[in-house]
Amino acid sequence: MKDFSQPLIEASEIIELLRQELQLKPFCQKLLQKKVIDKAARERGLSVTPEEIQTEGDKLRREKRLEKAADTIAWLAEQMISVEDLEAGICERILSQKLAEHLFAKDVEKIFVQSKLQFDQIILYQIIVANIQLAQEIFYQIQEGEISFFDAAHFYDIDEHRRHLCGCEGKVYRWSLKPDIAVAVFSAQPGEVIRPIETERGYHLCMVEKFLPAELTPERYQEILHNLFNEWLGSEVNHLLYTSKV
Repeated sequence: MKDFSQPLIEASEIIELLRQELQLKPFCQKLLQKKVIDKAARERGLSVTPEEIQTEGDKLRREKRLEKAADTIAWLAEQMISVEDLEAGICERILSQKLAEHLFAKDVEKIFVQSKLQFDQIILYQIIVANIQLAQEIFYQIQEGEISFFDAAHFYDIDEHRRHLCGCEGKVYRWSLKPDIAVAVFSAQPGEVIRPIETERGYHLCMVEKFLPAELTPERYQEILHNLFNEWLGSEVNHLLYTSKV
């Protein structure tokens, strides 16, 4: 694919389009984040080796199914970047991960223990309807065995997508639920249908299929690590902006 960025597109035109699309601020934020990461990594003696870049590059090629060198060259041309651009991006991502580990790896387990309840999950089914009379009628019909929870969700839920899934919300964190609903569902027994609970969305009838107690899995470790890192990064960017105005 032809690289049309030059001479058809000038840098000033890219900036102008970013302004028009309201994307200039997010783009500048990313640039400032890069400056903060690079500076913090230098101060702590963190660096990335060619071998690490090669390993991540090989992983990317496998993910993109770029089996031959010609495939990689064609993909790079399509993305309008060079090998050097690709390696620089990989280096920045590795450096960011290394800095996050250096700063916060020791805090992840402590944060997990302190907030363990918030990381509990359930497999949740729910029905949301618009009025209390219908919600109570559905609840009693389910209790009497006149209709199953799944059929009721399919017929009555106000959300079309959830109707197709017969009320299935899938895995849900405790922290993502309204407090009243969280207390009710995490106190219930699997398969128990909970009486209607009102929120601004309507009246909820909930049923827990399974409880999933929190574990510090590799995925959750990375989630907590990146949350801590992103909070720090945001604070450092704000500090950089403030000091530049003084």
